[in-house]
Amino acid sequence: MPDVQLITRGLIGEVRARAEQSPRLRMNHNFHASMEDNPHRFLNVLLRGTYVRPHRHLDPPKAESWVILEGEAVLLTFDDAGAVTGRWVFSSGGDVIGIDIVPGIWHTVCALSECAVIYEVKPGPWAPATDKEFAQWAPAEGDPRAPEFLARWVGYV
Repeated sequence: MPDVQLITRGLIGEVRARAEQSPRLRMNHNFHASMEDNPHRFLNVLLRGTYVRPHRHLDPPKAESWVILEGEAVLLTFDDAGAVTGRWVFSSGGDVIGIDIVPGIWHTVCALSECAVIYEVKPGPWAPATDKEFAQWAPAEGDPRAPEFLARWVGYV
């Protein structure tokens, strides 16, 4: 990886184009060189309708920080039973432009605008088996019930 990487409108456009081709309606662009790096830094481009299954980073504990560069999104937090405990809208043109959460909080993020571009930072390394614990009370990605959950959460805003 180069010593200096720029976040440009062109890069955002490239990542958005890849998100538009993705069935998940989202795409990351990593700035860290490997999954073993610490911290992980990346662009997270979310298109309206993407479903990020609620999860938490408990073991190992990982905090997360998001700063929105374009668009509008909402971060939702939940209790252990799946009830919404908090909701924060953050947007590139609003008062709240970033969010930081402590480890172990159930959460999801949803795009409110057609496209939300978020710069995200969280501790590495990344190991698929331990990176996150998915909420059992929420459908998995690709489950036919996922859009209903997403619509209900976005409706909270």
